[in-house]
Amino acid sequence: MTNASSLERRLRADMTGDVLFDGFSRGRYATDASFYQIMPSGVVVPKTMDEALRALAIARDEGVKVTPRGGGTSQCGQTVNDGLVVDLSKHLNRVLSLDVEGRTCVVEPGIVLDDLNRRLKKHGLWFPVDVSTASRATIGGMAGNNSCGGRSLRYGTMRDNTLSMEASLADGTLSSFGEVSHDLSDLDAGDSTRALFRDMLDLGTREADEIAARFPKVQRRVGGYNLDALTPRNARNNMAHLLVGSEGTLAFTTKVELRLWPVIRNKVLGICHFGSFYEAMDAAQHLVKLKPIAVELVDRTMLALGRDIAMFKPIINAAIKGDPDAVLVVEFAEEDQAENLLRLKQLNALMGDLGFGWNNEKRKWGGVVEITEPALQSGIADFRAAGLNVMMSMKQEGKPVSFVEDCAVPLPYLADYTQRLNEVFARHGTSGTMYAHASEGCLHVRPVLNLKLEKDVKAMRAIAEEAFALVREYKGSHSGEHGDGLVRSEFHETMFGERLVADFREVKHRFDPDGVLNPGKIVDAPRMDNRSLFRFKPDYRVTDLKTKLDWSAYPGAGGGFQGAVEMCNNNGACRKLEGGVMCPSYRATRNEKDVTRGRANTLRLAISGQLGPNALSSDEMMETLKLCVSCKACRHECPTGVDMAKMKIEVLAARVASHGLTLRDRLVGYLPRYAGLASRFAPLSNLRNHSPLLRKLVERFAGISARRALPAFRSDVFVAPAEAVGSETGREVVLFADTFNRIYERENLEAALRVLAAGGYRVHMPKPASGGRPLCCGRTFLSAGLVDQARSELDRLVTAFAPFAARGVPIVGLEPSCLLTLRDELASLRKDDGAKAVGAHALTFEEFLVREAEAGRLQLPLGTVANKAVVHGHCHQKSFGAFKPVEQVLRLVPGLEVETIESSCCGMAGAFGYGADTYDASIEMAELSLLPAMRKADQATLVVADGTSCRHQIRDGAQREALHVARVLAMSLDRAETQSTTTSIAKEPSHG
Repeated sequence: MTNASSLERRLRADMTGDVLFDGFSRGRYATDASFYQIMPSGVVVPKTMDEALRALAIARDEGVKVTPRGGGTSQCGQTVNDGLVVDLSKHLNRVLSLDVEGRTCVVEPGIVLDDLNRRLKKHGLWFPVDVSTASRATIGGMAGNNSCGGRSLRYGTMRDNTLSMEASLADGTLSSFGEVSHDLSDLDAGDSTRALFRDMLDLGTREADEIAARFPKVQRRVGGYNLDALTPRNARNNMAHLLVGSEGTLAFTTKVELRLWPVIRNKVLGICHFGSFYEAMDAAQHLVKLKPIAVELVDRTMLALGRDIAMFKPIINAAIKGDPDAVLVVEFAEEDQAENLLRLKQLNALMGDLGFGWNNEKRKWGGVVEITEPALQSGIADFRAAGLNVMMSMKQEGKPVSFVEDCAVPLPYLADYTQRLNEVFARHGTSGTMYAHASEGCLHVRPVLNLKLEKDVKAMRAIAEEAFALVREYKGSHSGEHGDGLVRSEFHETMFGERLVADFREVKHRFDPDGVLNPGKIVDAPRMDNRSLFRFKPDYRVTDLKTKLDWSAYPGAGGGFQGAVEMCNNNGACRKLEGGVMCPSYRATRNEKDVTRGRANTLRLAISGQLGPNALSSDEMMETLKLCVSCKACRHECPTGVDMAKMKIEVLAARVASHGLTLRDRLVGYLPRYAGLASRFAPLSNLRNHSPLLRKLVERFAGISARRALPAFRSDVFVAPAEAVGSETGREVVLFADTFNRIYERENLEAALRVLAAGGYRVHMPKPASGGRPLCCGRTFLSAGLVDQARSELDRLVTAFAPFAARGVPIVGLEPSCLLTLRDELASLRKDDGAKAVGAHALTFEEFLVREAEAGRLQLPLGTVANKAVVHGHCHQKSFGAFKPVEQVLRLVPGLEVETIESSCCGMAGAFGYGADTYDASIEMAELSLLPAMRKADQATLVVADGTSCRHQIRDGAQREALHVARVLAMSLDRAETQSTTTSIAKEPSHG
């Protein structure tokens, strides 16, 4: 503790980046995507490489270990240690140089692979080590693990594509690692670097025969140190290749020079179906002869789990025929598309030659589904890339565990190896999941175990020993892609032999004599089954929690809340920077605290008592969740289904129970209760907006930013003209008049009524059975943690709507967050048939219109209103797959070009954007893509956004008035009428 305190003081005095030593922050860095958890002494997030090197020097001086970290997605425990963690991903992510003609670039180690490839794409180049975690894996981490990716069959591994590296040795010496002659005659370096290189090359010469005899002859060998890079058998020795795969144990990387390749311009996929898993594995050795760039396995388990995930179900339905035991996704990507199509024909012929046919019995059942459509190819690639998370989506105590996950064997032995491995699993009372790189004999294999149980930990140990024995028998590699870390390092002696392991120790000691750099990996490792290093240690317990929502789909305390929290496997899909919505706060801040993974880790530590008493309702927990905008993107986009928006409700409820309500919570939560009164006195209610003094006072006492104008109350609130309007013989529909549109933007409800009536529908607007104030979904109460009040509001709503739902009448709403509460939180608060019926019949305005149009029942006379509309989708629409109908409905308007903005959350998110402490983050989120796109749109272009909050953010940030789709359709109806009237007048005969 003395060292830690001294270390913290010195780092704070010397760093401009974040220095994090509190328990909550350290806990967020205690895990990676493995099953280990080691609490670091502290974390530093340097702003410059000089700061990173100064942190290294201070830690060395204090005798503290240092572990560099990128995306924190290592599956073997490489990025956890009890020393200082240096997070390079936030700031040290630049492209330092790019040689387009020479196809090389130099980057900082914290750059994310997808981000790098986005920058390279405009030059027609990419870095092809395409790991499944490309949206968050950093180049430094990939170099540390010697990552491979799905297309290594053509492009090779990280080592094959790393030209040189610059790194600091443990003593602070900054050295360049690249190609040198074996006699070092061409080396331009200082004495200490020259001496180090000489010692390493001498070791390579001395051990050349042992290396040749003991190193596995498979491309997917990433275990141990790359001593084969040091032998005289190489024409030239690339010293960077010794650092590649060294997991941060030899040097601290500052720059990486990469070989680049032309982007893939054309490709086709052949989805080879097999009724027998064994036959699929046996076929792989033959399929690679057609020279595809990848052959990827998807097994029965992964297909079944994928069908239960909303974003993947339509992809699987489109690509998979029948009920295969396994499929092999064969990818051809030659420059000439005609050549790719020819290879597909050859693939079909080869499958026939191997005896497969659609009409055969199960063992030889199969064939090829050809995929040439780019969008479906991308969907399949996304599904394959999400393989790990898909496998981890099991909602049970046992999960697929990574420890024999990426063993690699020569292809002729793959079928026998996998069959015998399944027999190993069965002997120990479990089964495994298998997927990924069949083309390389490197499958991601995970037996299902519950590592909270001692018996399963013992089973894991036994399986590891037996599996690695099989790998040695087949002359394969026990570490084929994801590195050694804490999982595999202890097994090096049985794999490589005592002599080579002694050489590994010699290399480590020569580079890092004091053991400062990420010790315990590759050499001198602890036992892989040391439970004191596990995420779920022997004393891991979660005491029973009183929860407000239904978590019964999951196991564990709190009615399943524990299991829901523990679904996060730390693989970090929430850290992606583009595409989809998740996670908007992380995209704005790049802080681990503000990403879904960081929040889930904090919750797990809190409910298990690892952050002290009452941590769940503490100020630190509120700070952890402060920037969560409850966008629900994680609910849809996290492949393991971590629903942080729903979890936040539980935390807020716990906070209210222990600390009571703030004034701001009262103003936000109880809005539906006082909105009617405020509207009656609208000029007085809106006075705050017009008085700088009142704005400042409200900010001081209620925490509402003085920089925001609040939505203006109006005295002419929406009141339903009758309980039902429209044709008495028309198809019935219920229109849900939500609080926001009713109080602030009645024009949207009037427009919706006009559109529905024009379509011939009988529109019901039920009133509460008990009379009084209008119906409400309880959304504002949920956002303040007032779950009981929200339940009360929903009880009133269900009572009014259930009779209509019972006879199949659709319930249509305009505000996505309100309407979709009926499909989401309502089911967590009530399980009765009435609530289920209401949820089942709840549709957004656009979903209803699209359904009617597809059934041929929608007849709307629409006219031209504009040439173009730019559309921003509400987060909840995207989360529930309800955004596409928005585009479809707008395209019903004649002549209207519809452009969707690729945006994450608008940043307003209900009351979030009004908070004095969250205003800046709100604007940062909006400025990522939404507001720039709004400013680019010309004044003749319509701006469309269904969300009340979204429209306010657009008006505040871009000074543009956004319209609800209902308003656009009403305008189109008006234009059609005008055009019709004009046409009629023009046709009337003259009587002059």
